[in-house]
Amino acid sequence: MHTIAQAAQQIAAKKISPVELTKTCLAKAEAENPILHAFIRFTPEIALAQAQAAEARQMAGTLRGPLDGIPIAHKDIYETAGVPTTGHSRVLIDHVPTADAAVVRMWSDAGAVTLGKLATHEFAWGGPSFDLPWPPARNPWDVSRFTGGSSSGTGAAVASGSILGGTGSDTGGSIRGPAALCGIAGIKPTYGLCSRTGVLPLSQSLDTTGPLAWTVEDCALLLDAMTGHDPTDPSSANRPKPDLLSGLNNGVKGLRIGVIRHFHEDDFAVSPATATGIAHVAETLRSLGAEIQEVTLPPLADFNAAGWLILAADAFAVHEPWMRTKLRDYGEILRDRLALAATITAADYLNAQRRRRELCDAVAATMRGCDLLLTAAQPSEAKPIEQVGKWASFEAPNFTIPFNLTGQPALTVCSGLGEGGMPVGAQLIGRPFEDATVLRAGQAYETASPWRGRRPVVG
Repeated sequence: MHTIAQAAQQIAAKKISPVELTKTCLAKAEAENPILHAFIRFTPEIALAQAQAAEARQMAGTLRGPLDGIPIAHKDIYETAGVPTTGHSRVLIDHVPTADAAVVRMWSDAGAVTLGKLATHEFAWGGPSFDLPWPPARNPWDVSRFTGGSSSGTGAAVASGSILGGTGSDTGGSIRGPAALCGIAGIKPTYGLCSRTGVLPLSQSLDTTGPLAWTVEDCALLLDAMTGHDPTDPSSANRPKPDLLSGLNNGVKGLRIGVIRHFHEDDFAVSPATATGIAHVAETLRSLGAEIQEVTLPPLADFNAAGWLILAADAFAVHEPWMRTKLRDYGEILRDRLALAATITAADYLNAQRRRRELCDAVAATMRGCDLLLTAAQPSEAKPIEQVGKWASFEAPNFTIPFNLTGQPALTVCSGLGEGGMPVGAQLIGRPFEDATVLRAGQAYETASPWRGRRPVVG
Protein backbone atom coordinates (compact mmCIF):
# COMPACT_ATOMS: atom_id res chain seq x y z
CA MET A 1 0.00 0.00 0.00
CA HIS A 2 1.29 3.46 -0.93
CA THR A 3 1.84 6.28 1.50
CA ILE A 4 0.40 9.65 0.51
CA ALA A 5 3.84 10.92 -0.47
CA GLN A 6 4.51 7.84 -2.62
CA ALA A 7 1.10 7.90 -4.26
CA ALA A 8 1.40 11.63 -4.98
CA GLN A 9 4.69 11.06 -6.78
CA GLN A 10 3.21 8.20 -8.80
CA ILE A 11 0.12 10.22 -9.70
CA ALA A 12 2.23 13.20 -10.74
CA ALA A 13 4.33 10.90 -12.92
CA LYS A 14 1.14 9.40 -14.43
CA LYS A 15 2.20 5.96 -13.23
CA ILE A 16 -0.96 5.25 -11.24
CA SER A 17 -4.55 6.25 -11.84
CA PRO A 18 -6.50 8.13 -9.13
CA VAL A 19 -9.59 6.21 -10.24
CA GLU A 20 -7.91 2.83 -9.91
CA LEU A 21 -6.32 3.80 -6.58
CA THR A 22 -9.73 4.88 -5.31
CA LYS A 23 -11.38 1.66 -6.47
CA THR A 24 -8.66 -0.42 -4.81
CA CYS A 25 -8.97 1.40 -1.49
CA LEU A 26 -12.77 1.39 -1.59
CA ALA A 27 -12.86 -2.35 -2.30
CA LYS A 28 -10.44 -3.03 0.56
CA ALA A 29 -12.42 -0.84 2.96
CA GLU A 30 -15.73 -2.46 2.04
CA ALA A 31 -14.30 -5.98 2.31
CA GLU A 32 -12.74 -5.33 5.73
CA ASN A 33 -15.55 -3.31 7.25
CA PRO A 34 -17.58 -6.30 8.52
CA ILE A 35 -14.49 -7.11 10.63
CA LEU A 36 -13.06 -3.67 11.47
CA HIS A 37 -16.23 -1.51 11.55
CA ALA A 38 -14.01 1.46 10.70
CA PHE A 39 -16.61 3.08 8.44
CA ILE A 40 -20.20 3.85 9.33
CA ARG A 41 -20.98 5.06 5.82
CA PHE A 42 -19.37 4.75 2.38
CA THR A 43 -19.75 7.40 -0.33
CA PRO A 44 -18.64 5.56 -3.50
CA GLU A 45 -20.44 7.88 -5.92
CA ILE A 46 -18.77 10.95 -4.44
CA ALA A 47 -15.40 9.19 -4.30
CA LEU A 48 -15.47 8.07 -7.92
CA ALA A 49 -16.60 11.48 -9.16
CA GLN A 50 -13.77 13.14 -7.24
CA ALA A 51 -11.27 10.55 -8.47
CA GLN A 52 -12.37 11.06 -12.08
CA ALA A 53 -11.93 14.82 -11.69
CA ALA A 54 -8.46 14.24 -10.21
CA GLU A 55 -7.57 11.95 -13.10
CA ALA A 56 -8.67 14.60 -15.60
CA ARG A 57 -6.34 17.07 -13.90
CA GLN A 58 -3.58 14.44 -13.90
CA MET A 59 -3.91 13.98 -17.65
CA ALA A 60 -4.07 17.74 -18.23
CA GLY A 61 -1.02 18.42 -16.07
CA THR A 62 -3.02 20.61 -13.68
CA LEU A 63 -2.82 18.64 -10.43
CA ARG A 64 -3.58 20.76 -7.40
CA GLY A 65 -0.84 19.32 -5.19
CA PRO A 66 0.15 16.20 -3.26
CA LEU A 67 -3.39 15.39 -2.05
CA ASP A 68 -4.93 15.39 -5.52
CA GLY A 69 -6.42 11.94 -6.12
CA ILE A 70 -5.56 10.64 -2.61
CA PRO A 71 -8.24 8.46 -0.93
CA ILE A 72 -9.16 9.72 2.54
CA ALA A 73 -12.17 9.64 4.85
CA HIS A 74 -13.61 11.81 7.60
CA LYS A 75 -14.42 11.16 11.23
CA ASP A 76 -18.19 11.36 11.54
CA ILE A 77 -18.14 14.58 13.52
CA TYR A 78 -16.96 16.49 10.43
CA GLU A 79 -20.03 17.82 8.64
CA THR A 80 -20.38 16.80 4.99
CA ALA A 81 -22.89 18.48 2.70
CA GLY A 82 -25.66 16.11 1.67
CA VAL A 83 -24.12 13.19 3.60
CA PRO A 84 -25.34 12.35 7.13
CA THR A 85 -23.07 13.45 9.99
CA THR A 86 -24.22 11.67 13.12
CA GLY A 87 -21.43 11.80 15.68
CA HIS A 88 -21.93 7.99 15.74
CA SER A 89 -25.09 8.70 17.75
CA ARG A 90 -28.80 8.01 17.56
CA VAL A 91 -29.31 11.63 18.65
CA LEU A 92 -28.27 12.93 15.20
CA ILE A 93 -29.07 9.86 13.13
CA ASP A 94 -31.13 11.94 10.67
CA HIS A 95 -28.78 14.95 10.56
CA VAL A 96 -27.79 15.84 6.99
CA PRO A 97 -25.69 19.02 6.82
CA THR A 98 -26.10 21.55 4.02
CA ALA A 99 -22.44 22.59 4.04
CA ASP A 100 -19.05 20.96 4.46
CA ALA A 101 -16.90 21.55 7.52
CA ALA A 102 -14.06 23.95 6.73
CA VAL A 103 -11.44 21.17 6.78
CA VAL A 104 -13.58 18.91 4.58
CA ARG A 105 -13.81 21.75 2.07
CA MET A 106 -10.07 22.46 2.26
CA TRP A 107 -9.12 18.85 1.60
CA SER A 108 -11.66 18.62 -1.23
CA ASP A 109 -10.23 21.79 -2.74
CA ALA A 110 -6.80 20.12 -2.57
CA GLY A 111 -8.19 17.21 -4.60
CA ALA A 112 -8.57 14.56 -1.87
CA VAL A 113 -11.03 11.75 -2.59
CA THR A 114 -13.59 11.08 0.16
CA LEU A 115 -14.43 7.39 0.60
CA GLY A 116 -16.91 7.90 3.44
CA LYS A 117 -17.49 8.67 7.11
CA LEU A 118 -15.59 6.96 9.89
CA ALA A 119 -16.59 5.51 13.22
CA THR A 120 -15.95 7.49 16.37
CA HIS A 121 -16.89 7.31 20.00
CA GLU A 122 -20.33 8.84 20.48
CA PHE A 123 -19.87 12.60 20.05
CA ALA A 124 -16.12 11.96 20.43
CA TRP A 125 -16.39 10.92 24.11
CA GLY A 126 -18.73 7.98 24.69
CA GLY A 127 -17.02 4.71 23.86
CA PRO A 128 -16.25 2.07 23.01
CA SER A 129 -20.02 1.55 23.11
CA PHE A 130 -22.01 -1.47 21.99
CA ASP A 131 -25.50 0.10 22.23
CA LEU A 132 -25.19 2.63 19.40
CA PRO A 133 -26.54 2.38 15.83
CA TRP A 134 -23.09 1.20 14.67
CA PRO A 135 -20.56 -1.01 16.46
CA PRO A 136 -17.21 0.31 17.67
CA ALA A 137 -14.18 0.11 15.40
CA ARG A 138 -11.67 -2.72 15.93
CA ASN A 139 -7.88 -2.68 15.91
CA PRO A 140 -6.42 -4.10 12.65
CA TRP A 141 -3.45 -5.62 14.48
CA ASP A 142 -5.86 -7.76 16.53
CA VAL A 143 -9.59 -7.27 16.07
CA SER A 144 -10.28 -8.28 19.66
CA ARG A 145 -8.38 -5.17 20.79
CA PHE A 146 -9.27 -1.51 21.33
CA THR A 147 -8.32 1.13 18.78
CA GLY A 148 -8.11 3.99 21.23
CA GLY A 149 -10.56 6.82 20.94
CA SER A 150 -12.25 8.79 19.88
CA SER A 151 -10.82 8.87 16.33
CA SER A 152 -11.24 5.12 16.33
CA GLY A 153 -12.41 4.53 12.76
CA THR A 154 -9.67 6.77 11.39
CA GLY A 155 -7.00 4.89 13.32
CA ALA A 156 -8.30 1.53 12.15
CA ALA A 157 -8.76 2.51 8.51
CA VAL A 158 -5.35 4.15 8.20
CA ALA A 159 -3.56 1.25 9.90
CA SER A 160 -5.27 -1.30 7.66
CA GLY A 161 -4.36 0.72 4.54
CA SER A 162 -7.92 1.17 3.31
CA ILE A 163 -7.40 4.94 3.37
CA LEU A 164 -4.15 6.85 3.05
CA GLY A 165 -5.13 9.45 5.65
CA GLY A 166 -8.09 10.79 7.54
CA THR A 167 -9.39 13.43 9.87
CA GLY A 168 -9.45 13.16 13.61
CA SER A 169 -10.17 15.47 16.50
CA ASP A 170 -8.28 15.74 19.76
CA THR A 171 -9.80 17.06 23.00
CA GLY A 172 -7.97 14.84 25.48
CA GLY A 173 -5.92 12.63 23.17
CA SER A 174 -8.38 11.45 20.52
CA ILE A 175 -5.84 11.67 17.68
CA ARG A 176 -2.73 10.62 19.57
CA GLY A 177 -4.35 7.68 21.40
CA PRO A 178 -5.57 5.84 18.29
CA ALA A 179 -2.29 6.64 16.55
CA ALA A 180 -0.37 4.92 19.36
CA LEU A 181 -2.61 1.86 19.67
CA CYS A 182 -2.98 1.39 15.91
CA GLY A 183 0.71 1.94 15.15
CA ILE A 184 0.39 5.02 12.94
CA ALA A 185 1.22 8.73 13.12
CA GLY A 186 -1.15 11.42 14.33
CA ILE A 187 -0.68 15.06 15.24
CA LYS A 188 -2.72 17.33 17.46
CA PRO A 189 -1.79 20.72 16.04
CA THR A 190 -1.43 23.87 18.09
CA TYR A 191 -4.82 25.00 19.40
CA GLY A 192 -6.23 27.45 16.86
CA LEU A 193 -4.03 26.39 13.95
CA CYS A 194 -6.82 24.50 12.13
CA SER A 195 -10.46 25.45 11.77
CA ARG A 196 -13.18 23.73 13.79
CA THR A 197 -16.05 25.24 11.81
CA GLY A 198 -18.54 22.51 10.96
CA VAL A 199 -17.10 20.00 13.43
CA LEU A 200 -19.44 18.76 16.17
CA PRO A 201 -18.03 20.22 19.40
CA LEU A 202 -17.09 18.46 22.61
CA SER A 203 -15.12 21.09 24.53
CA GLN A 204 -14.79 24.54 22.99
CA SER A 205 -11.71 25.30 25.09
CA LEU A 206 -9.86 22.07 24.24
CA ASP A 207 -11.07 20.76 20.83
CA THR A 208 -8.49 20.57 18.04
CA THR A 209 -8.80 19.18 14.53
CA GLY A 210 -5.93 17.26 12.95
CA PRO A 211 -4.84 14.35 10.72
CA LEU A 212 -3.82 10.71 11.10
CA ALA A 213 -1.75 8.82 8.51
CA TRP A 214 0.72 5.96 8.18
CA THR A 215 3.76 8.28 8.31
CA VAL A 216 4.79 11.60 9.80
CA GLU A 217 5.47 12.89 6.28
CA ASP A 218 1.89 12.10 5.29
CA CYS A 219 0.58 13.87 8.42
CA ALA A 220 2.59 16.92 7.39
CA LEU A 221 1.07 16.87 3.91
CA LEU A 222 -2.44 16.55 5.32
CA LEU A 223 -1.91 19.19 7.99
CA ASP A 224 -0.46 21.61 5.45
CA ALA A 225 -3.77 21.43 3.57
CA MET A 226 -5.90 22.20 6.64
CA THR A 227 -4.11 25.18 8.20
CA GLY A 228 -4.97 28.84 7.80
CA HIS A 229 -7.03 31.48 9.57
CA ASP A 230 -10.79 30.94 9.50
CA PRO A 231 -12.77 34.05 10.55
CA THR A 232 -15.86 31.89 11.10
CA ASP A 233 -14.10 30.00 13.93
CA PRO A 234 -13.61 32.21 17.03
CA SER A 235 -10.73 29.99 18.19
CA SER A 236 -8.83 30.26 14.89
CA ALA A 237 -5.46 31.98 15.24
CA ASN A 238 -5.10 35.00 12.96
CA ARG A 239 -1.53 34.44 11.86
CA PRO A 240 0.26 33.55 8.62
CA LYS A 241 -0.07 30.02 7.28
CA PRO A 242 2.92 28.02 8.60
CA ASP A 243 5.54 26.34 6.44
CA LEU A 244 5.33 22.71 7.54
CA LEU A 245 7.06 21.05 4.60
CA SER A 246 10.24 22.78 3.47
CA GLY A 247 12.24 21.83 6.59
CA LEU A 248 10.68 18.43 7.19
CA ASN A 249 13.90 16.54 6.39
CA ASN A 250 16.30 18.94 8.08
CA GLY A 251 16.98 16.60 10.99
CA VAL A 252 17.29 17.27 14.71
CA LYS A 253 20.91 18.31 15.14
CA GLY A 254 21.10 20.84 17.95
CA LEU A 255 17.49 20.43 19.10
CA ARG A 256 17.09 20.18 22.88
CA ILE A 257 14.64 17.44 23.85
CA GLY A 258 13.37 17.15 27.41
CA VAL A 259 12.24 13.68 28.51
CA ILE A 260 9.40 13.91 31.07
CA ARG A 261 10.61 10.72 32.68
CA HIS A 262 8.52 11.03 35.84
CA PHE A 263 5.30 11.05 33.78
CA HIS A 264 5.82 7.53 32.43
CA GLU A 265 8.06 6.03 35.15
CA ASP A 266 6.70 7.41 38.43
CA ASP A 267 3.38 9.20 37.97
CA PHE A 268 1.94 6.29 35.99
CA ALA A 269 4.32 3.50 35.01
CA VAL A 270 3.93 2.31 31.43
CA SER A 271 4.31 -1.17 29.98
CA PRO A 272 7.84 -2.48 29.34
CA ALA A 273 7.45 -2.18 25.56
CA THR A 274 6.18 1.40 25.86
CA ALA A 275 9.13 2.33 28.07
CA THR A 276 11.54 0.67 25.65
CA GLY A 277 9.96 2.61 22.79
CA ILE A 278 10.39 5.96 24.52
CA ALA A 279 14.02 5.14 25.25
CA HIS A 280 14.48 4.14 21.60
CA VAL A 281 13.11 7.49 20.42
CA ALA A 282 15.41 9.37 22.80
CA GLU A 283 18.52 7.40 21.85
CA THR A 284 17.76 7.56 18.13
CA LEU A 285 17.32 11.32 18.23
CA ARG A 286 20.47 11.64 20.34
CA SER A 287 22.39 9.66 17.72
CA LEU A 288 21.10 12.10 15.09
CA GLY A 289 22.48 15.09 16.96
CA ALA A 290 19.76 16.13 19.40
CA GLU A 291 20.58 17.01 23.00
CA ILE A 292 18.60 14.83 25.41
CA GLN A 293 17.90 16.00 28.95
CA GLU A 294 15.49 15.10 31.72
CA VAL A 295 12.84 17.65 32.71
CA THR A 296 10.28 17.87 35.49
CA LEU A 297 6.72 19.18 35.19
CA PRO A 298 3.92 19.25 37.76
CA PRO A 299 2.45 15.81 38.51
CA LEU A 300 0.57 14.10 35.71
CA ALA A 301 -2.44 13.77 38.04
CA ASP A 302 -2.73 17.57 38.28
CA PHE A 303 -3.03 17.92 34.51
CA ASN A 304 -5.62 15.17 34.43
CA ALA A 305 -7.70 16.59 37.28
CA ALA A 306 -7.95 19.99 35.63
CA GLY A 307 -8.26 18.67 32.09
CA TRP A 308 -11.01 16.12 32.61
CA LEU A 309 -13.06 18.48 34.78
CA ILE A 310 -12.92 21.20 32.11
CA LEU A 311 -13.67 18.72 29.32
CA ALA A 312 -16.64 17.23 31.17
CA ALA A 313 -18.15 20.60 32.06
CA ASP A 314 -17.70 21.90 28.52
CA ALA A 315 -19.26 18.73 27.13
CA PHE A 316 -22.31 19.05 29.36
CA ALA A 317 -22.76 22.66 28.22
CA VAL A 318 -22.87 21.38 24.62
CA HIS A 319 -25.25 18.49 25.30
CA GLU A 320 -27.52 19.86 28.03
CA PRO A 321 -30.34 20.85 25.64
CA TRP A 322 -30.38 17.38 24.03
CA MET A 323 -30.06 15.73 27.43
CA ARG A 324 -33.38 17.36 28.35
CA THR A 325 -35.21 16.11 25.25
CA LYS A 326 -33.31 13.07 23.92
CA LEU A 327 -31.79 11.47 27.01
CA ARG A 328 -32.59 7.89 26.02
CA ASP A 329 -31.18 8.36 22.53
CA TYR A 330 -27.68 8.49 24.00
CA GLY A 331 -25.66 5.35 24.59
CA GLU A 332 -25.15 4.38 28.21
CA ILE A 333 -21.49 5.39 28.41
CA LEU A 334 -21.92 8.94 27.16
CA ARG A 335 -25.24 9.41 28.96
CA ASP A 336 -23.68 8.50 32.30
CA ARG A 337 -20.54 10.55 31.71
CA LEU A 338 -22.66 13.60 30.86
CA ALA A 339 -24.86 12.99 33.89
CA LEU A 340 -21.76 13.03 36.08
CA ALA A 341 -20.62 16.22 34.35
CA ALA A 342 -23.92 17.86 35.32
CA THR A 343 -22.80 17.79 38.97
CA ILE A 344 -19.78 20.05 38.34
CA THR A 345 -20.21 23.46 39.98
CA ALA A 346 -19.14 26.85 38.69
CA ALA A 347 -16.55 26.96 41.49
CA ASP A 348 -15.16 23.58 40.37
CA TYR A 349 -14.85 24.83 36.81
CA LEU A 350 -13.21 28.12 37.72
CA ASN A 351 -10.73 26.43 40.03
CA ALA A 352 -9.83 23.99 37.26
CA GLN A 353 -9.28 26.87 34.84
CA ARG A 354 -7.13 28.62 37.43
CA ARG A 355 -5.03 25.49 37.86
CA ARG A 356 -4.84 25.21 34.08
CA ARG A 357 -3.20 28.64 33.92
CA GLU A 358 -0.63 27.59 36.53
CA LEU A 359 0.13 24.37 34.65
CA CYS A 360 0.53 26.25 31.36
CA ASP A 361 2.98 28.63 33.03
CA ALA A 362 4.99 25.72 34.46
CA VAL A 363 5.26 24.00 31.06
CA ALA A 364 6.19 27.27 29.33
CA ALA A 365 8.96 27.85 31.88
CA THR A 366 10.35 24.36 31.26
CA MET A 367 10.25 24.86 27.51
CA ARG A 368 12.44 27.92 27.71
CA GLY A 369 15.25 25.40 28.15
CA CYS A 370 14.25 22.89 25.48
CA ASP A 371 12.69 22.74 22.03
CA LEU A 372 10.66 19.54 22.43
CA LEU A 373 9.31 17.27 25.12
CA LEU A 374 9.11 13.47 25.01
CA THR A 375 6.88 11.09 26.95
CA ALA A 376 4.38 8.27 26.45
CA ALA A 377 1.31 8.59 24.25
CA GLN A 378 -0.53 5.62 25.80
CA PRO A 379 0.38 3.57 28.87
CA SER A 380 0.51 0.21 27.12
CA GLU A 381 -0.40 -1.87 24.10
CA ALA A 382 -4.10 -1.96 23.20
CA LYS A 383 -6.34 -3.78 25.66
CA PRO A 384 -9.09 -6.21 24.70
CA ILE A 385 -12.00 -3.98 23.74
CA GLU A 386 -14.37 -5.58 26.27
CA GLN A 387 -12.01 -4.58 29.09
CA VAL A 388 -12.32 -0.84 28.40
CA GLY A 389 -14.83 0.31 31.00
CA LYS A 390 -17.31 3.15 31.21
CA TRP A 391 -15.06 5.24 33.44
CA ALA A 392 -11.76 4.41 31.73
CA SER A 393 -11.06 8.10 31.10
CA PHE A 394 -11.11 8.78 34.83
CA GLU A 395 -9.55 5.62 36.23
CA ALA A 396 -5.92 6.25 35.30
CA PRO A 397 -3.85 9.30 34.33
CA ASN A 398 -3.75 10.18 30.66
CA PHE A 399 -0.49 11.23 28.94
CA THR A 400 -2.13 13.30 26.22
CA ILE A 401 -4.52 15.70 27.96
CA PRO A 402 -1.73 17.84 29.46
CA PHE A 403 -1.04 19.25 26.01
CA ASN A 404 -4.69 19.91 25.29
CA LEU A 405 -4.61 22.09 28.38
CA THR A 406 -1.52 23.94 27.18
CA GLY A 407 -2.59 24.03 23.52
CA GLN A 408 0.83 22.82 22.34
CA PRO A 409 1.38 20.74 19.20
CA ALA A 410 1.88 17.05 20.00
CA LEU A 411 2.67 14.15 17.70
CA THR A 412 2.41 10.39 18.24
CA VAL A 413 4.86 8.16 16.39
CA CYS A 414 5.05 4.37 16.41
CA SER A 415 8.00 3.42 18.61
CA GLY A 416 7.90 -0.36 18.46
CA LEU A 417 5.90 -3.54 18.78
CA GLY A 418 5.14 -5.04 22.14
CA GLU A 419 3.15 -7.88 23.64
CA GLY A 420 1.31 -9.92 21.03
CA GLY A 421 2.91 -7.91 18.23
CA MET A 422 0.78 -4.89 19.17
CA PRO A 423 2.21 -1.43 18.47
CA VAL A 424 3.28 1.13 21.04
CA GLY A 425 3.78 4.85 20.59
CA ALA A 426 5.70 7.82 21.94
CA GLN A 427 4.68 11.46 22.04
CA LEU A 428 6.73 14.47 20.92
CA ILE A 429 5.53 17.91 22.07
CA GLY A 430 6.63 21.34 20.85
CA ARG A 431 6.12 24.99 21.65
CA PRO A 432 2.87 26.62 20.47
CA PHE A 433 2.87 27.20 16.70
CA GLU A 434 6.14 25.30 16.29
CA ASP A 435 4.31 22.38 14.69
CA ALA A 436 6.98 22.22 11.99
CA THR A 437 9.64 21.40 14.59
CA VAL A 438 7.52 18.60 16.04
CA LEU A 439 6.99 17.11 12.58
CA ARG A 440 10.69 17.46 11.75
CA ALA A 441 11.69 15.50 14.85
CA GLY A 442 9.05 12.85 14.17
CA GLN A 443 10.23 12.54 10.60
CA ALA A 444 13.85 12.16 11.71
CA TYR A 445 12.95 9.38 14.14
CA GLU A 446 10.62 7.58 11.76
CA THR A 447 13.15 7.64 8.92
CA ALA A 448 15.81 6.14 11.19
CA SER A 449 13.57 3.45 12.72
CA PRO A 450 12.24 0.19 11.27
CA TRP A 451 8.58 0.43 12.30
CA ARG A 452 7.06 1.59 8.97
CA GLY A 453 8.02 -1.62 7.21
CA ARG A 454 5.23 -3.80 8.56
CA ARG A 455 1.44 -3.38 8.36
CA PRO A 456 -1.23 -5.44 10.06
CA VAL A 457 -3.01 -8.17 8.14
CA VAL A 458 -6.79 -8.05 8.60
CA GLY A 459 -8.63 -11.33 8.48
